[in-house]
Amino acid sequence: MKLFAYLRLVRAGYVLAREGALSLTEGQGITGPAANAIWFARLIERRSVRKTGRVERLSAALQKLGPTYVKLGQVLATRPDIVGATASGDLANLQDKMPPFDQKLVPAILNEALGDSAAMLTEMTGPIAAASIAQVHQAQLIKDDGKKQLVAVKLLRPDVERRFKKDLESLKAAAGFFERVSPKAKRLRAKGIVDTLERSALLELNLRMEAAAISELAENIKDDEGFEIPTVHWSQTGRTVMTTSWMDGIAIRDHDAIEKAGIDRKKVAKELMQHFLRHAIRDGFFHADMHPGNLFVDPKSGNVRAVDFGIMGRIGKQEQKFLAEILYGFITRNYHRIAQLHFDIGYVPSTQSVDDFAQALRAIGEPLVGRPASEISMAKVLTQLLDTTELFDMQTRTELVMLQKNMVLVEGVARSLDPELNMWEVAEPIVSTWVKRNLGPIGIAEEARDTGLALWGAAKKVPDLIERYETLLDEAEKQRAQTPFFMQQWFGVLAVALMLSIGVAAIKTLF
Repeated sequence: MKLFAYLRLVRAGYVLAREGALSLTEGQGITGPAANAIWFARLIERRSVRKTGRVERLSAALQKLGPTYVKLGQVLATRPDIVGATASGDLANLQDKMPPFDQKLVPAILNEALGDSAAMLTEMTGPIAAASIAQVHQAQLIKDDGKKQLVAVKLLRPDVERRFKKDLESLKAAAGFFERVSPKAKRLRAKGIVDTLERSALLELNLRMEAAAISELAENIKDDEGFEIPTVHWSQTGRTVMTTSWMDGIAIRDHDAIEKAGIDRKKVAKELMQHFLRHAIRDGFFHADMHPGNLFVDPKSGNVRAVDFGIMGRIGKQEQKFLAEILYGFITRNYHRIAQLHFDIGYVPSTQSVDDFAQALRAIGEPLVGRPASEISMAKVLTQLLDTTELFDMQTRTELVMLQKNMVLVEGVARSLDPELNMWEVAEPIVSTWVKRNLGPIGIAEEARDTGLALWGAAKKVPDLIERYETLLDEAEKQRAQTPFFMQQWFGVLAVALMLSIGVAAIKTLF
């Protein structure tokens, strides 16, 4: 199995070199044998690809290698700490677009996944969009009352799971090899990157999981206005098929069409940004792939409409508090508070200086004071913050990096709609509301309640722990009784010696 895995890696290396993807190594400071190997590999680079940009070269190579490598590029795009800022920026522009699979395979996929319920889907069109893992069709759903409803049907690509399994085996072999031969690769946790890719793939290869994400997000935003997502039709949804209501609208990048519909672009930009912050800070669950292709505007109401929920971001209460207080700290210019928060949560080691960290944060925030709104970027501030924390030995927080990368996407869309959008003014109502609620009496009461429930849960386990402890003591006593006397003496001597050695080590540590 390992032999075939390495052979597939050789093929991948050939495709990457042939399509010019190794151009990403330019300007990365690579020297020595590695630089020579890259120079030699680029000898087989096609001349025609040198006329295209680095992004196009990498995109072509990854798409030629298939869905696993496209997803690998997307995972690496969220890890500038590993691939560097330049490569991360290139990978962030990777387009997840693939040629559609044969339309003749659709009926068999529907029948296998849905059984008799497949008959309720009629008038299916060709693929509207095709990505690396699935493609989307438009169809009519015959409802129980005989009426028809326009729906979107997402189909997993045939054989994509087997392809992923083989490619992941190769990537795991490569990660293990590099960690064995390269200390740098081990520090960068190459295996961890592949594990992240595998977890992401397992979620995306089961369309029920995406349907569940839509359902959870719908519950979170049921009382919100101005942000719409599709509704899942569970009877026509399975592991390889997902059916939702059809989300029509004006593409959010089509500014002329938005204006012709009489919709205020500035209002759309403001609400888009606020909805994203509300989902992240209030709910800790957000759409993590909000590029322009996944966003539309309802021509009648002006509401933002989102599609494609294969990639979702989730942050815990600690990270929600972190994000809200960080933004609030920059809004109020309370840099010492931001610094102290990093230490309180444990993101920055206690061996570092709070005052020095606050000074570094001031260097980020103060240049923004008095500048025009068009020059102030919230996403840039978070990027600088994550870069600064590296100087203070803060460990990389993958969930925060994903949040920051998606904020770049959302801010980019909002800026395109309204170049003069003041991000801090837009964020202030959302952030202030969260801070006042969660750090006020209500938040303190809820935190006390959660702590009390946790203590009560721990207390309920005490009797069971005591019973287990007594059982272990009884078993140990029986074993001691069956052990010859001289062995008991030796065990006693070893135990005393162990206790003495621990004591000596402790004294040395103290003095």
